[in-house]
Amino acid sequence: MLCALLAVAPPALARGAVASGRYRDLFREWRPSLTTREEDIKIDAYWQSLFEGDADHRVYHAAAATADGPSGYILDTGNNDVRSEGMSYGMMIAVQTGHKAAFDALWNWAATHMRYASGPRAGYFRWQCDPHGCPRDTTPASDGEEYFATALFFAAHRWPHGQGIYNYATQANAILDTMLHKQAMNGGVVDGVTDMIDAGTDQIVFVPLGAAARFTDPSYHLPAFYRLWARWATGWHGQRRADRRRWRRVAAASRRLFSRSADPVTALTPDYARFDGTAEPRDGHGTFGFDAFRSAVNWSVDQAWWGEAPAAANRSRRLLALFARQGIDRYPATYRLDGTPLSPDRSPGLIACNAVAALALDRGEGAPFVARLWVLPPPSGRFRYYDGMLQFMAVLHVSGRFRAW
Repeated sequence: MLCALLAVAPPALARGAVASGRYRDLFREWRPSLTTREEDIKIDAYWQSLFEGDADHRVYHAAAATADGPSGYILDTGNNDVRSEGMSYGMMIAVQTGHKAAFDALWNWAATHMRYASGPRAGYFRWQCDPHGCPRDTTPASDGEEYFATALFFAAHRWPHGQGIYNYATQANAILDTMLHKQAMNGGVVDGVTDMIDAGTDQIVFVPLGAAARFTDPSYHLPAFYRLWARWATGWHGQRRADRRRWRRVAAASRRLFSRSADPVTALTPDYARFDGTAEPRDGHGTFGFDAFRSAVNWSVDQAWWGEAPAAANRSRRLLALFARQGIDRYPATYRLDGTPLSPDRSPGLIACNAVAALALDRGEGAPFVARLWVLPPPSGRFRYYDGMLQFMAVLHVSGRFRAW
């Protein structure tokens, strides 16, 4: 039982996967007889279902071409809208799986319809649009920018020498500059618009606008990405050294935030948190909900890639022990931070994220959760969008195919 694993010491990793180039394949650690071909078939099935499937499965849709070429979007099928979260996840999946045409189409749509071209928000992205491209909302959401930037950097290293909006590294650096220096660009806080990284705490803000910039979302903290940015950022107005140092501080701040926001017994994090790690209860988001599924993914991938956050292992261990006690095939999706379930409903997205949490653990510790991901089919039906994106990225992480290109 996983609850008995709490006494096991965390893995001693001298080098993470970014330095070693060796990304763990938890599927084959769980079942050594699995072949590369079997994993390829599973990944191809996810792509076919979510990007090329029928009306009950696909979330990717082609859209009208622009002057920059073909475009396409990821549809949130539950809300019939397009979100920067889904667009950036779609780009990440495309670059990890080598689908350049889909990557370019998604980026073209996002750059055309979601990126603010002028005003105090220039350089940020609308978090929500209508499928025909008309902006539905005028607020950025920080997780979109984070995944956009990282996917673009990976694309620059897989497919270099692009021009215009397809000069991926230039586009990625423009996003980083805006995240760090928006207030300097605007000459201060204008119309409530702030930096995406809080100056006092070096933490990602929930939304860089007004009161929403005064708290955070633990699932938006991506130290594995920030450490890459600390290597690749060109810096705003010649500030390369300063900006790279800042991104290292941001990574360190995120690792501290995970320790402070995760419950000391259950390791559950709230959807929203104050910068000191305490739950931010506004709008009912002081509990473990659908955003918070991703927190364990973020701290586990960080440890797997960099080996600099050994506390991640005990957090993943406590978290998976909680779910094992609930019943490996029964645990629900949402909780109070003390582990009290809030609903009997289950979520394939949480099942997927829990498999990724095993990346922070020793070989075999999270095998029951890895096994559940292996048999989880690509989702169908109205609410396939969020589950589908989380499941696809989880399969890539757990198979060792999600890499820092």
